[in-house]
Amino acid sequence: MSAVWTHEDTFSPSSAAAAAPASPDFKIERETHKLEKRLCREMGRAIVDYNMVEEGDKVMVCMSGGKDSYAMLDILLKLKARAPIRFDIVAVNLDQKQPGFPEHVLPEYLARTGVPFHIENQDTYSIVKRVIPEGKTTCGLCSRLRRGILYRVADELGATKVALGHHRDDMLQTFFLNMFFGGKLKSMPPKLVSDDGKHIVIRPLAYVAEKDLVRWAAHRQFPLIPCTLCGSQENLQRKQVAEMLREWEKIFPGRIESMFGALQNVAPSHLLDGTLHDFKGLKATGIASEDGDKAFDPETFAPAQPASLSIVQI
Repeated sequence: MSAVWTHEDTFSPSSAAAAAPASPDFKIERETHKLEKRLCREMGRAIVDYNMVEEGDKVMVCMSGGKDSYAMLDILLKLKARAPIRFDIVAVNLDQKQPGFPEHVLPEYLARTGVPFHIENQDTYSIVKRVIPEGKTTCGLCSRLRRGILYRVADELGATKVALGHHRDDMLQTFFLNMFFGGKLKSMPPKLVSDDGKHIVIRPLAYVAEKDLVRWAAHRQFPLIPCTLCGSQENLQRKQVAEMLREWEKIFPGRIESMFGALQNVAPSHLLDGTLHDFKGLKATGIASEDGDKAFDPETFAPAQPASLSIVQI
């Protein structure tokens, strides 16, 4: 067996699907098959592009009960079954003891899948409520507490990778949030070293569109757990940016793919960050370069012909 995971290993259509007879439900079955193929392909491509999963890894899949983490585990298990390398998966859920949290849902689901899992019980809800004044945003402290606990659990379980369920739209929204409100060109990386320096964190859904995850969750009928149990305040800025991107995609089809592609095609010499490009030390060499700035040439882009664009107020 090859020890190298390539794009070709991400999906192999079953003979049953390929030979499915025509029927009233055939179109639905075909579209679902195409969706599954696309999800496997895009997750597999991200894993290969960023070397997310390696031989002998133990991947800790963080489960929140939302559509993204369910889909991440579901697709990763499909890829594991056909991957040319050996790796293990363990699903982990942190029960933070929010009032009304249906603590039976995830254990029952995970038991049915047969995947090894661990439920970590920690009452961070009470800590957050005690520390954060009423009416103030609780998400920051809650996130820090959750992160620290999950890193500890990763150590205890011997996990070599920690997988989070952020998808393509999350990453693009984060880019615009940082640009609009943080003054940074920064997004969510597909792979990083944790803030404690001890863990590799991966985002296998980096190339996957949220709309595909919504469809897959409906098809698979995941037992979703609402994210409002703790009474957390919805991130209004992120909601507005998400709405803005949906508006752009509706009027300019393909713009989301183009913007996401830009995150992988950065030209530091054509930005303004002196720590990434030595502007001070630039000297004329007399040698022509295709990467050189054509300062007097007009910019050329593909024409866009929207009917109208209603910019969301940020």
